[in-house]
Amino acid sequence: MVDLKRVFVKGGIISPSELKQIISYAESLGLDALHFGSRQDIIFPAHEQNETVEHQYAKLSTGMISDIQYQNIVSSYVSSDIFGSTTWLHGATYLYIMESFKYNPQLKINIVDPEQQLVPLFSGQLNFIASPHEDYWYLHINLPHLKASAYYPVLIYSWDIAKISKTIEEVYLDTEDVDELFVLINALLETNSRTIESNLNVSFKPFPYYEGMNKMGINQYWLGLYWRNNRYYLNFLRDFCDFCLDNRIGKISITPWKSFIVKGIPKASKLALEKLLGKAGINIRHSLLELNWHLPVDDDKALALKTYIVKNFDQNDISTYGLTFAISKSKGSHSYFTSIVIEKNTSPSIEGGFETRDTYNVLYSENFDPNSQKYIVYAQDINQLELSGLLMELSKLYFEQFSIGNEEADKGDKSEVTPEKFEVYQCQDCLTVYNNIYGDENAKIEANTSFENVPSAYKCDVCDAPKSNFVKVKM
Repeated sequence: MVDLKRVFVKGGIISPSELKQIISYAESLGLDALHFGSRQDIIFPAHEQNETVEHQYAKLSTGMISDIQYQNIVSSYVSSDIFGSTTWLHGATYLYIMESFKYNPQLKINIVDPEQQLVPLFSGQLNFIASPHEDYWYLHINLPHLKASAYYPVLIYSWDIAKISKTIEEVYLDTEDVDELFVLINALLETNSRTIESNLNVSFKPFPYYEGMNKMGINQYWLGLYWRNNRYYLNFLRDFCDFCLDNRIGKISITPWKSFIVKGIPKASKLALEKLLGKAGINIRHSLLELNWHLPVDDDKALALKTYIVKNFDQNDISTYGLTFAISKSKGSHSYFTSIVIEKNTSPSIEGGFETRDTYNVLYSENFDPNSQKYIVYAQDINQLELSGLLMELSKLYFEQFSIGNEEADKGDKSEVTPEKFEVYQCQDCLTVYNNIYGDENAKIEANTSFENVPSAYKCDVCDAPKSNFVKVKM
């Protein structure tokens, strides 16, 4: 990674025109593809340096940074409006916060929603995590000189995030703990902080399926695109940017899983986009077995190992729903945010030309929750042939854990209960149900809205059947 050039994309949010600038720069260097990084940045494959071209493109609108001392800001903007979210937190909030950062951070900063599972909460050194109070955030601090991570003693106001982050970078080495840091920041800044009324409680949520064309409200769609080899070819990216510009799609969102998502695709443009994808031979329906992996960038051996394991999972009909995996060359790294980690051990140096086989360690996060920040060693110094079997054992252990939890929850009441029937409205084509109690969040119909009061233009979320296609049934 030290030798690869990186483009920092604040919060993983980039416009099609900015991406086209980067594509032109990459083409000038003789490249035919780009990589995406785990911190929502863009990474150029290894290439010969060209000082003339690099000088010409030195001032890209996104900010070209090659110095390893700087870090990209991670955000969960990519999840907003399509996955579960904190009620007050919307896409515009992230955009305003990103705009307030007028400097290049040297610390890893995460600005994230605890209700989503696509973007890690604690992989940064300054982790701003949305609280239940509108425009206020918990701050989880994991600075390199501290013995342990800790929470800042107050909630941070949205519009103070950038200036507090910058000030922390300037003074944190002069402090020994978070309390001392808090006192120093208060002496230097006037902020609109708020008392913490309750500790952050992050519940486990299964990893979401983030690929393919999906409905977003009534007249829009969102699209997730993923390449197995993390090589996004420039010719297709340029055509895709032109499509976005022609259809007034203003933002492209990079995920930490080396893929990207585009939101707000007009319903009228869906067919044209499908034709574009088909013409380029783009597959948008990979198995979840493929999507839930973190690999080092531009590492053919790691990709081959993942392919080998996924093939074994598929042949044995193993489910990994809710789990995530990572392959790492950095033993003991503290930046994991997956359920299961495969660490590659350093090969021993043996004289005489003897060939050695790679060995691996397998770790899993506590309760298989990537946000637990605690990893347990499951196996050490094993060879590749043993890996698939051990990972299958872990996946079964994961599902057994859920079974035990459900049994404990059911112990309180052993009496037999007859379910109560209630009325709902059901689509006759695909059997999708509309329940008055819940409404339809995707169609912006509030809870407790009777079906009679649903607009006549309402359509089925799944098959687009009209409202008249729904019939009243008892369930």
